[in-house]
Amino acid sequence: MTIQRRTGGWAGLGLSLSALVIVSGCAPLEGEDRADAPLPSPPPYVAPPMAPPPPPAPSRPAIVGLTASSREDSVDEIVVSASRIPPASASPVPPGPGRPMPQSGILTAGDYDDLLNPALYSAYVGRQLQDQANSRLPYVDTARAVTIRVTDVRDRPMPFVEVRATRADGTTISLRTVADGAVTLFPALDGLGETSRITVGSGRNAVTRTLTPGQDRVLEVRLAGTAQAVQAFDLLLVIDATGSMSDEMNYLKSELTSIMAAVAERHPGVDIRIGLIVYRDVGDDYVVRQFGFTGNVGAIQTVLARQDAGGGGDYPEAVDQAMATALDFPWREDAVKALMLVADAPPHDDRIGQTWATTLEARRERIQIVPLAASGVADKAEFVMRAMAAATQSRYLFLTDDSGVGLPHDTPEVKCYAVTRLDGLVRRVLDSLISGRRIEPTEAEVIRRVGPYDRGVCNVPGPKAG
Repeated sequence: MTIQRRTGGWAGLGLSLSALVIVSGCAPLEGEDRADAPLPSPPPYVAPPMAPPPPPAPSRPAIVGLTASSREDSVDEIVVSASRIPPASASPVPPGPGRPMPQSGILTAGDYDDLLNPALYSAYVGRQLQDQANSRLPYVDTARAVTIRVTDVRDRPMPFVEVRATRADGTTISLRTVADGAVTLFPALDGLGETSRITVGSGRNAVTRTLTPGQDRVLEVRLAGTAQAVQAFDLLLVIDATGSMSDEMNYLKSELTSIMAAVAERHPGVDIRIGLIVYRDVGDDYVVRQFGFTGNVGAIQTVLARQDAGGGGDYPEAVDQAMATALDFPWREDAVKALMLVADAPPHDDRIGQTWATTLEARRERIQIVPLAASGVADKAEFVMRAMAAATQSRYLFLTDDSGVGLPHDTPEVKCYAVTRLDGLVRRVLDSLISGRRIEPTEAEVIRRVGPYDRGVCNVPGPKAG
């Protein structure tokens, strides 16, 4: 076995996937969704149209690039048999004098996929819109969602394939499949008519189908050629750094090392980059700090370990500005793109529309938002985070009280989930995003189950979708 020691690269893989990802995007295309467009609403409740977004946030500082030569501390990497393994001596920077880094593998969490439970989500939306009649909250109409699944000649999922759908007004929405070869369309959100012309792929190999929303649930399309393996992964961690996040931030710093090491080992042929955003609120010492994408995980680990939690004071935070900053990052077109948002509060009420607009841009840019709800998350934050995950074909993650760490964690309004260690859950979710297949915990990893859980589906009686 040959062991090579070098500086840079995935230096030390020192991160602790605290709670990570967020969004990115581009300017809205002509005819695309706008933040001031009326929101769809599931019967019998009718949501009022969202108000136009406020003026743009103040200009943001340039993204800080991190490289082996620019960071303050050099972190070595050991490469063993082509796998990236952190050296035993690599350890996170302590959060402060006299405060040793907590042991990893303590925090516990669960996850929920609203796209696997469309009727339950529709009922949840109805209850929330009734309870918060004065709030203009974003959501997606999962009850009539249609999934376009694209496979190659060998029935393997085809990632990054363009899917175009005609709208009722004659315009076209264009999305691309994620790693599992799927695109999910939401008839009300996407403005589809009674029928829609669906074009999959481009050029001579393009395939056209007619879709009838409300009747069609899954549309299978096979293209000529073979699927290309995923070769790149961009992960952006977006972390709420206000005072209420102190305990979670310290523990999350410890989780990152094992998570990123496991992801790298599972996908040795994938070029992985990671970036970081920490944010607080207007009036705090800072609103947004950003550190650009780098393959040097040790550099991000060093930066993350030096962040502390402070400021805040009121419940909402500057989520909208953090999301807007994420849109400026140089995401790679040929990469699986994930934005992990770790937070315990929603945007300010007058910035929810802007936050939702950036979520829709992230969807158009094929950036999957993985929200991780920390302690203190209440109804409005859960609602917004779940909408972000559903719109971008992702899952909603939430911390639980099984670990006994931090403030009490509100129980999410979901019917079933499995509780496992947070580090294992995040590793499985990131692995799922790259591999394109849902990865379940082993029996040994499950701490407890809530409700009739079956691979993410809640087998409970209730209204049928549609």
